[in-house]
Amino acid sequence: MPVSERTPPGLHAAWVVLLLLTTGFFMSQAFRTVAAIMAPPLQAQMQLTPSQLGLFAAAYHFAFGGLQLVMGLALDLYGVRRTVLLVSPLMIVGSVLSALAPNFGVLVAGQVLIGIGCAPAFLVCAVFIARHFPAHRYAAVSSIILAVGSLGMLLTGTPLAWLIARASWRAGFWALALLSLLAWILIAWRVHEPASGQPVQRESAAQALRTFVSLFRVRHTWGIMSLAFVTYGSFIALRGLWMGPLMTDRHGWDLVATGNLVVVVTVIALISLPLFGRADPGARRRRRLMLGGAVVSALLLLVMALGWSTRADVVMMLLFAAISGYVTLQYPDVKDAYDPAVMGRAFALFTMALFMGVALVQWLTGLIASAALAYGVDPFGPVFGCIAGLLVLGALGFIWLPQPPALARGSAG
Repeated sequence: MPVSERTPPGLHAAWVVLLLLTTGFFMSQAFRTVAAIMAPPLQAQMQLTPSQLGLFAAAYHFAFGGLQLVMGLALDLYGVRRTVLLVSPLMIVGSVLSALAPNFGVLVAGQVLIGIGCAPAFLVCAVFIARHFPAHRYAAVSSIILAVGSLGMLLTGTPLAWLIARASWRAGFWALALLSLLAWILIAWRVHEPASGQPVQRESAAQALRTFVSLFRVRHTWGIMSLAFVTYGSFIALRGLWMGPLMTDRHGWDLVATGNLVVVVTVIALISLPLFGRADPGARRRRRLMLGGAVVSALLLLVMALGWSTRADVVMMLLFAAISGYVTLQYPDVKDAYDPAVMGRAFALFTMALFMGVALVQWLTGLIASAALAYGVDPFGPVFGCIAGLLVLGALGFIWLPQPPALARGSAG
């Protein structure tokens, strides 16, 4: 149900719907970062190895990323409301299953269900903004929604650490299940896309799938995916998985103190998102800024890999969070690179790359940490070195692979 930019809906109505949709994104941000705080108690109670911990954190993201293709098709064919209301209850089911999990296998199954339930969470917001807000405001609006939705990461800082310390990690999943139910009720109650007043030509599922597959034949798709595969993955690997073990194992902090640091890092990252969004300098300079953010992030991770001191690690994490907002510039970059008729599928492909990258980085670093421990090596050096190397590889692919035609002609500025 796309809306022409020449006849936009009232911005007030659009903002109300968008903020309600953001409640689902809020919950997805909480779920994707639970491992940072749950890792220590899960390791203690279930005797998890680092590779199992990496699989636990990655299971959500494999499911989330793998379903993006289906979600993109559903959004273009059936619209925002029906897609999100049908899929998001699975995050509630997965939370309950995780809370009741008697063993590691069931716990991972719960994470898979949560990942499927969260799959449309930000995608519906990104597509809604593209359809119902002026094109020149896309970067600013999407960065605001990224920041608001990312407040969900604050749940998995001090509040979740406090609850786990006084009850258990299972209580954390019960709390997240209740909040997910509330988000679904709010969306069901008030979310309706503003009507366009124009006839809509709908594709068949087969036509939509053929169009989706054709995106892989667009040469500049691969450069976009190369960078997407590592940028958000590097942030979530630090914030969502390794920050907790780093501070408790390497530096001897307790869970609540670690949770406080997680909150500070999260708040800095949230502030960074709208700052980078409002500073969007246009297509060509935007791409340079994205590359700079990836390279500087890699350098900060390399310093952490050296393990100089507690203060050095904390400072590097704070700086890493401060520049992490460059990731938000990837959304207008995708919007400018594809035709509006396939915007849902283009965002789905991009989001799939983001979260399959998150899953790969978490799974791979879990394997690396296990191997390091087997050889009596501090695991955090190899882990952060690996993430830094992946960032550099993604940046090189973004530079060397073909760029969108407008940039290749030098006509974008």
